[in-house]
Amino acid sequence: MRRRLNIKHTIHLLLIACLVVVTIQPKNALAQIQIGSDVSSIDYSSPKDYEIGGITVSGIQYLDPQVLIMLSGLSVGQTVKVPGDKITEAIRKLWDQGLFENVNITATSIQGGKVFLNIDLRERPRVSRFSFEGIRKSEADDIRAKINLTRGDVATDHLFMRISNIIKDHFSEKGFLNTQVEIKQEKDEDRENYISLIIDVDKNTKVRIGSINISGNESFTDEQVRSAMRETKEMGAFNPLDPLGPLVVNTATDLLRLKPLRALQGIEAYFTDNYRVRILKSSKYIENNYDEDKVLIVNKYNSKGYRDAKVVNDSAYFDGEYLHIDLEVYEGNQYYYRDIKWVGNTIYPSEALSAILGIQKGDVYNRELLETNLNYNPNGMDVTSQYMDFGYLFFSADPVEVLVENDSIDLEIRIREGSPARISNVSIKGNTKTNDHVVIRELRTRPGQLFSRSDIIRTVRELANLRYFNPESIVPNPIPNPSESTVDIEYTVEETSADQIELSGGWGYGRILGTLGLSFNNFSMRNVLKKEAWRPIPSGDGQKLALRFQTYGSGYMSYSASFTEPWLGGRKPTSLTLSYFHSTFSNALPKSDTNRATFKINGLTIGLGKRLQWPDDFFTLYQAINLQRYDLNNYAQIFKVGTGTGSFNVFSYNIVFGRSSISQPIYPRSGSDFSISLEVTPPYSAFNNKDYTQLEENDRFKWVEFHKWKINTSWYIEPVEKLVLATRIRFGFLGNYNDDIGITPFQRFYLGGDGLSGYNNLDGREIIGMRGYGNETVTPLYYQDKNIGGNVFTKYTLELRYPLSLNPSATIYALTFVEAGNSWLGFGSFNPFDVKRSAGFGVRVFLPMFGLLGLDWGYGFDEIQGIPGANGSQFHFSINQSID
Repeated sequence: MRRRLNIKHTIHLLLIACLVVVTIQPKNALAQIQIGSDVSSIDYSSPKDYEIGGITVSGIQYLDPQVLIMLSGLSVGQTVKVPGDKITEAIRKLWDQGLFENVNITATSIQGGKVFLNIDLRERPRVSRFSFEGIRKSEADDIRAKINLTRGDVATDHLFMRISNIIKDHFSEKGFLNTQVEIKQEKDEDRENYISLIIDVDKNTKVRIGSINISGNESFTDEQVRSAMRETKEMGAFNPLDPLGPLVVNTATDLLRLKPLRALQGIEAYFTDNYRVRILKSSKYIENNYDEDKVLIVNKYNSKGYRDAKVVNDSAYFDGEYLHIDLEVYEGNQYYYRDIKWVGNTIYPSEALSAILGIQKGDVYNRELLETNLNYNPNGMDVTSQYMDFGYLFFSADPVEVLVENDSIDLEIRIREGSPARISNVSIKGNTKTNDHVVIRELRTRPGQLFSRSDIIRTVRELANLRYFNPESIVPNPIPNPSESTVDIEYTVEETSADQIELSGGWGYGRILGTLGLSFNNFSMRNVLKKEAWRPIPSGDGQKLALRFQTYGSGYMSYSASFTEPWLGGRKPTSLTLSYFHSTFSNALPKSDTNRATFKINGLTIGLGKRLQWPDDFFTLYQAINLQRYDLNNYAQIFKVGTGTGSFNVFSYNIVFGRSSISQPIYPRSGSDFSISLEVTPPYSAFNNKDYTQLEENDRFKWVEFHKWKINTSWYIEPVEKLVLATRIRFGFLGNYNDDIGITPFQRFYLGGDGLSGYNNLDGREIIGMRGYGNETVTPLYYQDKNIGGNVFTKYTLELRYPLSLNPSATIYALTFVEAGNSWLGFGSFNPFDVKRSAGFGVRVFLPMFGLLGLDWGYGFDEIQGIPGANGSQFHFSINQSID
């Protein structure tokens, strides 16, 4: 910023410049320069040339003398006139650095034709410390990061101005347009030539937009024009009573005069002016956003055919309480496409391109639709993708309005197809932790392939789903080489923490439960024995290692471990998963006590997952073998199966067929997630020739047999920017082979509550959360005096999500939801429309170190028979899983 000097300051500088070089004497007098003990006369009316024999610098403490001499423009051996302009120019150059309070150049000696000079400087003080007044500590911390002020900085006018402007801009973005900043200086008594700065900030009141007044609009209402502005909004209003009387009178008058349209317009204006709700957008004024919103107004007119629309005038004024904006628009005529021609296309016929463009002759002129369907349509096909997906990187399409006549436009789209481009080199930048081979194996763009924009988009999705990188910062950068018809592609990524720690204590089922869990999601098993790799753990190979321990004391202890290699063998995306878990439930009596009751569970799973190429490469197939053993000892009072003592075994095969095309794992904005799974055990009863009607439960369920079907579906759409609509449907059925055995008491469905599984999962039950109801209450809990859960369930969820922060270090989004679901004992009572309903709101916080944290409030509308208080107002909390 250019510094303005007043007249008094300017004269003072000029006097300094004169006095430090020579002493001005009356006209025709001789000027004198005193040199040591000798006095030499210099005739100012006849300047003389001298060679600079040496230059010294005095008065400085922290600056480099040689750098200062260089900045002055003077040098040893240089010829200067004394008196002359070069000395004055040297003083000006040093003064302009803003580092000095005084600049003085004197001649210390003249020897023959050489002059020896000394540059005497007085440095400006430096900053020793600084503090803030008038603002909160959190605000001061934000500003510290922006002003980047450190100890030892020179206290210049430019520094003070920069600090003041940064602070004003910071609070201006938050709606404080009248922020005032005063920087006070105090001498530091401990250090010479140092000062302390006290930055006093007065934000004053936040300036809100009281009204946005629109004029010149005829085709759109005022509210329609205002709604086009994304960030600049009027302050919310709720004033139903004051204007109600005039509304009734005016409406009655219009109806009596047979003007119903005017009456309706008056009613609309009443609600628009007096019922304005602002939840997701504030009414603060930010100039950059306001300029962008004016462009959006023009774009909205353009999308409706008003090609010549523009904002012709705008002004803002402050009435002491609110800011008011006046906008005048020029709409112009509404235009239509009369003719559309394609020129230069040889690969695709004009008819095919017109079908993709989706604009017919006679359609209303829509510049936005034209650009979208021509260049990039995220929700469908576009002309550019049709070419670029087959290598035509250098393709371009230029729509030219060749004739505008009355309300009609003749459009000529000029195509330059170019030659197909092949990929030459592919590189990764920014993966400081993840090894190159882990990233490269996810790339869909390989050297030698034809360039494809769809492959680049898919690669970005795959890198985001690794969860090793910030999904908002993955940037593909194609570097074309038109002369050789090749392209290099560079992917820039930003590493984020993939490991998680779970350290929690919670209250449930009348107990305090402690959990410690570690998840290393980018683990490297091959480097475990390398000491230098433990920083703090071996990482970078994309493997997953999870360890978890949970207890509420001697009555319950559980631990588990799992390991996943996502690319078994390193050549194909075939994953191998090994997991083991153990749980012990007891009544906490000593082992020597004959009344001690225990329930132990041991489980082992070996699974293989594979990415499929058909029907498309979004499909996956997972298969697993599961081994579980339940050992009960004197446990009949708690888990009523048989005598309460015995062993029960589960040997099952699980297959999951799924398809996932979500845009990213933490906050998906588009795509779907579908899976259908089947878990089956061998039908032991079909070949062991036992009469199960005569067997006790201990023998009937010794080798558990069942078939278990589950369907999970999720869809994500973004109706407006950032606002996401998530829809989910879940269904499960647990069946049996032999009616004489019946449904197994293990592996049942328990619906309701937060969905957290853990110490209450003593029988392999599957716990499904449902907000607005207590834990496991939407479940047929009791049947023949046995706690057995349901074997059929269905659940429907609709969520509306809005992000509060997409920062990878803390992704936060708010949500509202409606849910419905129920569970039954058998298909005989199953009714997908007989459901319990709930609604509410919540928030999700994803912290890389801790995973996904959820907090929901839900209200259950339907009572649960036999369980008072199971529905109604309920709070739910979850860790590392959704409450869904």
